[in-house]
Amino acid sequence: MTTIRVRLTLIYSGLFLLTSIVLLVTVNLLLRQAVKRRVGQLSGGVAPPLDSRIAQLSGGRATPPRAGPGDQLSQLPSLVNNVIGYQWQVTVLTVGGLTLVSLAVGWLLAGRILRPIHRITATAQRLSLSTLHERIALAGPKDELKELADTFDAMLDRLERSVEGQRRFIANASHELRTPLAVQRAAIEIGLPEDVGEIRGTLLRHNRRAENLIDALLVLARAEHGLDSRSPVAVDQVVRRVLAEKDADGVTVTGRTEPLVVDGDPVLLNRLVTNLLDNAVRYNHRGGTVEVTLSHGVLTVRNTGPQVPDERLGDLFKPFRRLHTTSGQGAGLGLSIVAAIAKAHGADVRANPNPGGGLELAVVFAGSEDASPAGGTAE
Repeated sequence: MTTIRVRLTLIYSGLFLLTSIVLLVTVNLLLRQAVKRRVGQLSGGVAPPLDSRIAQLSGGRATPPRAGPGDQLSQLPSLVNNVIGYQWQVTVLTVGGLTLVSLAVGWLLAGRILRPIHRITATAQRLSLSTLHERIALAGPKDELKELADTFDAMLDRLERSVEGQRRFIANASHELRTPLAVQRAAIEIGLPEDVGEIRGTLLRHNRRAENLIDALLVLARAEHGLDSRSPVAVDQVVRRVLAEKDADGVTVTGRTEPLVVDGDPVLLNRLVTNLLDNAVRYNHRGGTVEVTLSHGVLTVRNTGPQVPDERLGDLFKPFRRLHTTSGQGAGLGLSIVAAIAKAHGADVRANPNPGGGLELAVVFAGSEDASPAGGTAE
């Protein structure tokens, strides 16, 4: 696929060459016509040579004639053809040279014209949520390119205000939603004695479920919002720490890791691994297994469990979607959060059902050497 710069270069060069060829051909044709007309005028007004007339008077006996003006003029048409042929050869060589020059000049001119576009593109590629304050600020005449840059800057202003509003909303929601639930839990635990029966346990269970749901929604919003800052994170250490803290509850969990460092958010990456492992343990059966592998930049979590139909794999990536084969636990946000966190880190999330039941979930981090495993998902 040709770029705009190449197309502009070809247009500039083509127009220049077309104009040059028309000019050179026209000059050559007019020159040829003028020279032939002049030679014709000279040839038509010359008298027979003097030696020829003397030979006629002496009965044909005469000394060999010497080349005179008439003989020289008779050679003019051949000379004219040679000159015109040489002129056409020079014209062809000139057109060839002009082709190279026009391509070089056209390439430079196209690059100069497109320089503001490259600046806009570089700024757009460099922007992230932590650099939304940057602007193109294109200087120069008030033309179409400056208008485009100013429009892009205005769009960045609106986007920055929107992102700041989202940040404030997440911070306020985190405080305003968690505080009442914490007060309710304290009231239940302190105000209700343990001998009131199942009502105290039911209230605490629903309170804890609401807290988990709000926490999951806030994490999902933060992940979809993107990363405000990045730092090197040792993913293998995160995996080992999550494995050490996880209560498998009747499921055998094994792990194998290789060193892997990515630029990202350590809290979100910890949540990604935790949700993958929680999902693999929760949607399993007693005595089942969970295999966690981190190799060649790919985090794979494979578990046993219920059979997952191929047509339901798409639902795993959607919030609040749970398969009918599951136990009904959870809010259906675990793997949605995994997908959002992976996307924020430039990773690819994939899912593939195991033939004997369960899922193989994988997160393929950017730049990994092996992208063959089927991948992680979103619940």
